[in-house]
Amino acid sequence: MRLLLILSMFASSVLASKFDINTYSTSLEFAQVTHVLATQKPDGSWCFGTSVRHNDQGWEHYADGWEVIDLEGNQLGYRQLVHPHDNEQPFTRSQCNIKIPSEISKVIVRAKCNKHGFGGKPFIVDLNSI
Repeated sequence: MRLLLILSMFASSVLASKFDINTYSTSLEFAQVTHVLATQKPDGSWCFGTSVRHNDQGWEHYADGWEVIDLEGNQLGYRQLVHPHDNEQPFTRSQCNIKIPSEISKVIVRAKCNKHGFGGKPFIVDLNSI
């Protein structure tokens, strides 16, 4: 019975479906990515300048990060946002040295807030068009 449970857990993680880009909220209660500028460095790593809009309300509710993920939902990079931006909306922050395997041509950038997590509209970046 224990082996069956372990195999079941393994199979469900291996057979996980692709990241669902069609389920999101446009409400500013969720952090929204409004623009992304991606640039590749000579060493092959990437920099992402990401603009985020959110109804920041001080420390109780603010956009606290954004991430770059592949189409399967695997995290490739993360930028922590360490304070509210009540009076700076939208705001842009960058993160460099993000390693993206060469076989990946599209990534998703999505933002989160400290109250609702992820849930805003994801931003798809086609790396081949850069």
